[in-house]
Amino acid sequence: MAQHDHSALNRSAAYASISMALLLVGLKGWAAWTTGSTAMLGSLADTLLDLVASLATLAGVWVAGMPADDNHRFGHGKAEALSAMFQVLLIGASALALAIHSVQQLMSGERTGSAGDGILVSVIAIAGTLALLAWQQYVIRQTRSVAISTDHLHYKSDLLLNVAVIIALLLDQYAGLTRADPLFGFGIALWLGWGAYHASEEAIEQLMDREWPEDKKARFVEVLGRHPELRGVHDLRTRTSGNRDFVQFHVWVDGNMTVTQAHRVMDEIEDKLLAEFPDVEILIHPDPEGHVDERGVAGRDILQDGVV
Repeated sequence: MAQHDHSALNRSAAYASISMALLLVGLKGWAAWTTGSTAMLGSLADTLLDLVASLATLAGVWVAGMPADDNHRFGHGKAEALSAMFQVLLIGASALALAIHSVQQLMSGERTGSAGDGILVSVIAIAGTLALLAWQQYVIRQTRSVAISTDHLHYKSDLLLNVAVIIALLLDQYAGLTRADPLFGFGIALWLGWGAYHASEEAIEQLMDREWPEDKKARFVEVLGRHPELRGVHDLRTRTSGNRDFVQFHVWVDGNMTVTQAHRVMDEIEDKLLAEFPDVEILIHPDPEGHVDERGVAGRDILQDGVV
């Protein structure tokens, strides 16, 4: 799929997320006001953060979809990772504030008001969130967007949050368990904090230019090794930025080749790789067979030694 199509899909998912967040903020704000529920307040806080995070996601995927320019020769893909990290900070702050509020309610012994409004709003929220998640999942499969993936995580947690709100209100109003609501609110805060921690991992990996997973690198090397005129490969380096992959490596070829012949071989290698790994940006450096400038693992032949 073309980069333009990826950008359009990512933006559509971001717009859908913003629309859903606006609807849920209105409904949950009304329900939190009428019920006084800490669990519902926690769900409202999470949805408010979803709204801000979705706006950040839109900004991230919009910038990431911009073509490379003179100042950003590798493109703008890391804007998605920056957007994801901003979302993580918001989630962490929300989790801390909700935990404090839950403890305060536990100590004061306050009870919620009527549970009916909160339950109705939570059921509507669950139905709308399921529809949004389905579209986000489709977009993620097509684009591998880290910003949309992080936004997707928010709304997956929303399903559990809304179920938790329903259970908390039922226990408080109909089972007489007066501490159920703040306890569920505190549990939601812990869930948000745990989700923020895991959501940060992929974004940090992209910002730090972490290498591809070993199985992906192994498949890449297997395709690379199919060319008959290739005498060896070393100093393979990989990274991911947004939904773009980048790879560079040195290859050994017959030292008696002319520049024209070596260039033909490089083109053939690149064509074979792009057939299996479309949209990857590849940089190949040809060396005469046996020539090594690198030290340590980087100078070893990964086709022979299996070192990737």
